Formats: sequence, structure tokens, C-alpha cells
Amino acid sequence: MKSGMRSHLAEKMAGEITLADSPGLALKKWRVSFEIAPGVLSERLGVSPSVISDYEGGRRKSPGTAIVGKIVDAILVIDEETGGRHIQQFSSMLYTGMDDDVIYDIHEYASPVPLQRFADAIGCSLLCGSADQTINGYTAINSINAILQLSSNEFNRIYGWSTERSLIFTNVSTGKSPMVAIRVTPFKPRCVVLQGIDAADVHPIVPKMAERDRITVMCTGMEIEKIVNTLREQEW
Repeated sequence: MKSGMRSHLAEKMAGEITLADSPGLALKKWRVSFEIAPGVLSERLGVSPSVISDYEGGRRKSPGTAIVGKIVDAILVIDEETGGRHIQQFSSMLYTGMDDDVIYDIHEYASPVPLQRFADAIGCSLLCGSADQTINGYTAINSINAILQLSSNEFNRIYGWSTERSLIFTNVSTGKSPMVAIRVTPFKPRCVVLQGIDAADVHPIVPKMAERDRITVMCTGMEIEKIVNTLREQEW
């Protein structure tokens, strides 16, 4: 792993945790994003699992910068030992952008946002899956341009800093194409919002694919400009 890339990512992670209003929630977001169990992280740090749980739950005083640094380094080391897949994914966000005709908006939340509140804000109806979850961000995507222009590796960049997010695909006709694109890539979002289509018009294979990847799917008829403006104005 390139040392410069790793260092830059470590600074990003540590800075977000330290400066967050809820450092414990920010810490949990990164641990979950790297798919590391609390027990694995606590073992690496030489502490009991309850210490990690107390930090994340806000029951223990927020860790100082030195401890945050150790936690971030432990997360990165664990990922490196299993191939560094998440480091490569997140590091790519630091050095590459995305064309405006592909991404309308991308945003990361400082702390998890209830998916149902997010859905209500942009007039979503539930197609399949559960809304009783949280997300760490969202990406609004031009579905046609994303599918036509992005390679599989580039497609992964729409996940921003966390796959625990909602992907809003615009102007879909049946919803099948975005789900197929997600199906053949390694990362899966928590939720997919199909914009510009009623639930009754969604292709019947969409719920089946979503169920296999445990993705919640919603539909909204709200215009994309209004969606972006609404989400930017929200104070969760």
C-alpha cells in the first residue's frame, strides 16, 4: 500500500472522528465501513470489547487524538492484512473526482441518519426491504450516464466514504439497469432510490435482486433538483 495514500486516508479518518459532534458514532461509521467486528478491533488494540462499545455508544469520554490515531491505524492494519480492499476504495476518493454529468450531488453525514426520515424528506415510497435502518450519506446519480460512462472500478466511486448510504438513480425507466450494475460490483449500498418511476412500474426482477443483496429499494416522483435542494437544506 502506498504510504502517502495510506497517510492521507488516516488523516481524513482521524480528523473526522476527532472533530465530529459525536466522535463515537463517527468511529463506529468507519469501523462498520471497513467491515471490522468490534471484537476484532478490540483484540488488535489490546482492550476489552466493552471499551469499543462504550466509545461508540457515548458511554465513555471521547478518545483524545492519540487514542484516535491508534484506533485508525488498527483499522487500516486489519484491512491491509486482508488485502487492503477498503483502503483502495476510500483512498481513490481522495485523488479523483467525478464528472458533473454523472454525479448530481454526494454528501457524507457526520452521524448516522434514520433511513425513514431521509425517505420522508424526498417523498419516497417503500418498494422492498426495511426502512428501519440508518445511512451515512447519499449520492444522487444520473443513471444513464453512470452506466454508459463508468467502468466497474469507477462505478465504485459513487459510494463516497461509506457504502452505508442511499444511491439515488434518476430518470429510470424500469429500475432494472441500476440494480444490474450494482449486482456485478463488489460493494452494495444500504438503499437504492429510483427517481421518476412509480412502484407499480418497477421491473419485477428488481425486488428479487435487491433481496439477494439485502438492499432496501424506494421510489420517488420528486424532481432531482428538488431532491438535491431538499437534502442540502436538512439539519438531521
